[in-house]
Amino acid sequence: MSGKRKYSPANPSHPRVHKVTFLLNDSEQKAVEHYLAKYKIYNKSRWYRETILAHILKTLEQDYPTLFNENEMRR
Repeated sequence: MSGKRKYSPANPSHPRVHKVTFLLNDSEQKAVEHYLAKYKIYNKSRWYRETILAHILKTLEQDYPTLFNENEMRR
């Protein structure tokens, strides 16, 4: 048995099979590395995933359709 895992042991029924790649410039990379060091984050992949998904879920929650628009609810 090899030491390489094909999926996350936390949720084996949902293996991660879709690769996402993006580039950062030098200042962005420096900012990320500083943040990770400051908060002692060692799993960079997990941090990127959680940060991006948290933003997406927050935005979707804010955009959820409501019965009344914002101006009507403030009255």
